[in-house]
Amino acid sequence: MNVFYAWQSVRRISRTATVLSRSLSTCKKAKPIKMALKSPMMKFYNCYEVPAFGLGTWKSEPGKVAQIVKDAIDVGYRHIDCAFIYGNEKEVGEALKAKMDEGVVKREELFITSKLWNTFHRQDLVEPSLKQSLKDLNLEYLDLYLIHWPMAYKEGDDLQPKNKDGTFAMSDVDYLDTWKGMEAVMCKGLTKNIGVSNFNSEQIERLLKNCTIKPVTNQIECHPYLTQKKLSNFCAERGILVTGYSPLGSPDRPWAKPEEPKLLDDPKLGEIAKKYNKTPAQILIRYQLDRNHIVIPKTVTKARLTENSQVFDFKLSPSDIACIDTFDCGGRFVPMTGTEKSPYFPFHIPF
Repeated sequence: MNVFYAWQSVRRISRTATVLSRSLSTCKKAKPIKMALKSPMMKFYNCYEVPAFGLGTWKSEPGKVAQIVKDAIDVGYRHIDCAFIYGNEKEVGEALKAKMDEGVVKREELFITSKLWNTFHRQDLVEPSLKQSLKDLNLEYLDLYLIHWPMAYKEGDDLQPKNKDGTFAMSDVDYLDTWKGMEAVMCKGLTKNIGVSNFNSEQIERLLKNCTIKPVTNQIECHPYLTQKKLSNFCAERGILVTGYSPLGSPDRPWAKPEEPKLLDDPKLGEIAKKYNKTPAQILIRYQLDRNHIVIPKTVTKARLTENSQVFDFKLSPSDIACIDTFDCGGRFVPMTGTEKSPYFPFHIPF
């Protein structure tokens, strides 16, 4: 038995070394993604390129998401951010297949992300979950696969398992074990890159001390009311790119209260928008790009889709960026209420 396990370990190390070698050679071999938009490309630490601007699909309604993804590809979007829990990957997959079949875009010209949901953190569940997303998306591989949240939910068919008191039913799976599963699916070529989402600085540091393959990005809520400057700098210092979600303040979040501030209606933001002859949404997107963040705004209308993409003909001045920075009030719109008892809840510390 000891010989068997030793042999398995040697094989695992060998596969990991092969993947790392291929990743590091990406600079020389990878074909750049063709962009119809003038979106800048960013590079992960392994030199794999990612469009800095993409389409988010969270809260995109079933029945509408397929058309908006088709429209996005026609406009020139090449980066599509998805997740199993969004419940719309089959429609996204239909749109991707349609546009590839039409010859509008090739698979290698797209950058597709998906995420591992909280009920699948157990190491043996990572690969089946990823394969389900691949099936739904009509793809053979992902460009990026993320751990959606550091805390795990109770395993089972219920994706939102609850306790009697309304809190989420948690699992004790450690995200370090989950990460081993992530490394394994990358070694098998099911995804080109792996990363995390909603991890705080301590969780990232712990992961870096225990991983074989470093995460390429940390996808986090980021907008002027929650600038995440400390966490952004922390990630940058470690060669991890930040991807900002809810850059417009998530105005359509289901749990929004009438008295809560609406970022897009902020009068100071409106003044800056007038200065550049742009919309508040365009200023918010440009704010992320000028901070060297990847940004994935969501919309379900073609007009807004085009409007959001018209952010590459200007840059914010340092003084205007500094002004927007002052909006920061720790305003988190996605607090994951009901998961606070998990030892891996990420928002108990400042960053």
